[in-house]
Amino acid sequence: MIQKAILAGFGGQGILMMGVTLANAAMREDKHVTYLPTYGAEVRGGTANCTVSVGDEEIASPIASNPDFLVVMNAPSLQKFQSILRKGGHCLVNTSLVHEKSIRKDVKVHEIAASEMAEDMGDIRAANMIVLGAFLKISGMVQPETVLEIVEETFRRKSPKVMERNKEALWAGYRFIE
Repeated sequence: MIQKAILAGFGGQGILMMGVTLANAAMREDKHVTYLPTYGAEVRGGTANCTVSVGDEEIASPIASNPDFLVVMNAPSLQKFQSILRKGGHCLVNTSLVHEKSIRKDVKVHEIAASEMAEDMGDIRAANMIVLGAFLKISGMVQPETVLEIVEETFRRKSPKVMERNKEALWAGYRFIE
């Protein structure tokens, strides 16, 4: 079985970091993976999205024309991508920045005020890890412990404080989803 997800938002929100972390965790679990990042020329503040496909069989194309999951960190991303989410798919929405509701009635919408949660934790930059944690709970695509290993390896070199903040944020998002 192959699961496909599109993660989308503004450049600078950590969208591509979420995708590459997810892809690396899936590879660590010996799964087949594709990762396809896309971002606007202006990068920070422009559009950014990536497609991550994970499966137990070879993946023919990294393109997700009807993804199983959609993660949106801002309103333009919801407007742009909600129409391609497969019927019965899951849409995870950062309600801190997305105030309109999905027009789709045939998908499961999960809401999380990730930016507000990150501010309450003391660093708005942790919103992406909160969303990634919630996504892991919803999708079951990879184990959260594997993602934590990748987060530790990625951020340990930057600073132990940043690493711990990201781990805490990941668990906060994971625990938020019932």
